[in-house]
Amino acid sequence: MEDSTAIDPARPSRLRAYYELTKPGIAGYVMITAGVSAYVASRGQVELMSAAHTMLGTGLATGGALALNQFVERDYDARMTRTRDRPIPSGRVSPREGLWWGVVLLVVGLTYLATLSGALPALVAAGSALAYLGVYTPLKKRSYIATLAGAVPGALPVLIGWTAVTGSVGPGALVLFAIAYLWQLPHVLGLAWMLRDDYALVGFKLIPDGGGRVIGRHMVAATGLLVPVSLTPTLMGLTGPWYLGGALIASAGFLAVAIAAARDMTDARARALFLSSLVYHPVLLGLMLFNTVGP
Repeated sequence: MEDSTAIDPARPSRLRAYYELTKPGIAGYVMITAGVSAYVASRGQVELMSAAHTMLGTGLATGGALALNQFVERDYDARMTRTRDRPIPSGRVSPREGLWWGVVLLVVGLTYLATLSGALPALVAAGSALAYLGVYTPLKKRSYIATLAGAVPGALPVLIGWTAVTGSVGPGALVLFAIAYLWQLPHVLGLAWMLRDDYALVGFKLIPDGGGRVIGRHMVAATGLLVPVSLTPTLMGLTGPWYLGGALIASAGFLAVAIAAARDMTDARARALFLSSLVYHPVLLGLMLFNTVGP
């Protein structure tokens, strides 16, 4: 019988499969987040090449960690509808190749950051990868705490960008980190609710016990906290009034969508919250770029 997972080196999709292993959409957004953080930390004075080095190193390290996650979870991915076509379970890349691809990208990214952005940004990036692969990934089958823990490596790119400019983690960095952390919770919970059947199939515990009512409360709590936290950059003098007004409107709108979902947690309302999250954080980043206060 022919092995359905055999690797054909001549297949034209092979190069694309390696590219897909890095989850380019996520890696690209992480790069943007680190770049915006560097811009805010520098009060709009960051050098273009310095920001580019930080973003590229962050993207490489992130892509490596994401590829390694797919290597670790390849058996689970093969069983879930959403992930069965990923490069490793679909047989376009072998597990060994996926492992080495992830290791090489992670090492190259960390080395690049250490050399061109500084030891501290590289250390933060290494901590992010460790938290993602060593804490979040194994916790997914054990406890809902995985969702809370997984938002930490997702927010750490903010600190990579900040420390690349300042060489330290200051109050401003922690505020941007808090915004990124809180934003991820309704984002991930909305997605987890829509994919709950897939997750149940492999035993992932990414939503709290208690069903839609409890998950709705968690969504509202996170988005509710985002309202004051998102305004803090202006109160600290990092951003101006345009950011303040835009953040207030965006955060209030995000909260309203979360409240509607919490009242009746249907797939449609969870999807609406998830899609709103895809708009919310990019809007805040754009406002930061537009209205960062100079030195």
